[in-house]
Amino acid sequence: MKILVTGAKGFVGQNLVVSLENIKNRKDRTRSLVIDDIYEYDLGDEDKLEKYCKDCDFVFNLAGVNRPKNQSEFMKGNFDFVSTLLNTLKNYNNKCGVMLSSSIQAILLGRYAGSEYGRSKLAGEEIFFEYGKENDVNVYVYRFPNLFGKWCKPNYNSVVATFCHNIANDLEITVNDVGAELELLYIDDLINEMLDILENKEHHCDFDGMNAVADDNGRYCYVPTTYHVTLGKVVELLNKFKEQPGTLVISEIPDNSFAKKLYSTYLSYLPREKTIFPLKMSIDERGSFTELLKTENCGQFSVNISKPGITKGQHWHHSKWEFFIVVSGHGLIQERKIGTDEVIEFEVSGDKIEAVHMLPGYTHNIINLSETEDLVTVMWANEKFDANHPDTYYEEV
Repeated sequence: MKILVTGAKGFVGQNLVVSLENIKNRKDRTRSLVIDDIYEYDLGDEDKLEKYCKDCDFVFNLAGVNRPKNQSEFMKGNFDFVSTLLNTLKNYNNKCGVMLSSSIQAILLGRYAGSEYGRSKLAGEEIFFEYGKENDVNVYVYRFPNLFGKWCKPNYNSVVATFCHNIANDLEITVNDVGAELELLYIDDLINEMLDILENKEHHCDFDGMNAVADDNGRYCYVPTTYHVTLGKVVELLNKFKEQPGTLVISEIPDNSFAKKLYSTYLSYLPREKTIFPLKMSIDERGSFTELLKTENCGQFSVNISKPGITKGQHWHHSKWEFFIVVSGHGLIQERKIGTDEVIEFEVSGDKIEAVHMLPGYTHNIINLSETEDLVTVMWANEKFDANHPDTYYEEV
């Protein structure tokens, strides 16, 4: 299969092309697709359009204009190129499927009424539908809402990209209405839908006002997963992400949640100097202890380094429980039930990584059995350490 991507250097185009390349080069084996060539078309490639349209087996038309110097350029960039593309395909009798990247602004309702950008997109949609009907060609028209994700250009046409870039780089942001709600579509969800088209698994819909309504026979196509989020919520989450290196607290980011996708987006805008950050090491003659990461509801992770022959721990908890995971060195973990002489022991090593429960009501320690090597232990506790309620009591095993 030979794929033509117009607007290949744009935000969506870049993400789509690298995903297609992963499939082509067998780096992504989750798809059954066989891709032979990817034709990347952008401004300055006009001399290549004829060849690409003659040879391609599918077209993703992502080319368009959304920030022209004057309003007249909307129609030229969004309608005229569509006409050129479809006429070139028609000249070569190439009946391959064609996808169009349109915009929800084409609905021309509410705040989008009178939008010249929306008018140009609607005109492009109509010529697509006519082309498909007249030439018996499958066309896939998507009206995208606001997009966000890695590689999106800040201070251009995505408020999320602008906020991510500015907050990551300690620049000011302006929020005129924290209650303003956006419909947001994450780039990876969009790209998955694009690849679904190639496997005949696209999602169809019709529109009720500005809302996409699933319909297997619908005229339009859509990405089922979008998020309705206020500007205030976006800023709140981004500020939490910014504070993470200082607090070590990772915000709650459930699978497939907006927060998870926004965090990935935010990280892609970090400058080099913020990509690395120091951790506070508590160092003494026995070794060191360093908190690594804290969660809002699921405890915290730490790393403990014990010098040769050193014993650490010698304490117990009423309710707190932990995992000790030795990742390097050779040690012995001992646990004794409080009020008894009952001791259980576990010899542990980085050569065979195992997780050992530190049981509530058992005092415990960890001993470095090596005479030459440090003992490195990753530790997880089910709750964040609270100095006012440490639930930690000294007692030797």
